[in-house]
Amino acid sequence: MPDTYRIFIRDLVLAMEIGVHAHERGHAQRVRINLEAETVRDEDDEGISGVVSYEDLLNGIKDIAGSGHIDLVEILGDRVLDMTLAHPRVVSARVTIEKLDVFGDVESVGAEMSRTRAR
Repeated sequence: MPDTYRIFIRDLVLAMEIGVHAHERGHAQRVRINLEAETVRDEDDEGISGVVSYEDLLNGIKDIAGSGHIDLVEILGDRVLDMTLAHPRVVSARVTIEKLDVFGDVESVGAEMSRTRAR
C-alpha cells in the first residue's frame, strides 16, 4: 500500500438546524465540526488531482449542513463520513461533531466517530 498522509479540517463552526427536540426545530444552532482523513497520494501527479482536496471536503460538509434539518449529531457524522470516504483516495476518516449552545454549563456536547474503507 502506498504511503498515507492525513488532511484535516479543524474547528469549522456552522449554524445549522439540528436536534430532536421541538425547541431545536425551525432555527439554527452552532455546531463545530472537526474532520481528519487518512489518504493516499498519486506520487506520479504533483498537482491537485493527485491528492484529496480539503477544500472539496469543506464544501461537502457545508452542503450537508445546509441541506435541511438533521435530527442527530450521529446522523450528521455518518453523512460527513460517507461524503469523505466517497473519495477513492481516502483510506479512513474520523469526525467530531459538537453542539455548542445546548447547555450553559458545558462548552459542548456531541459525538466522535470513525470509519475505515473496506478492503
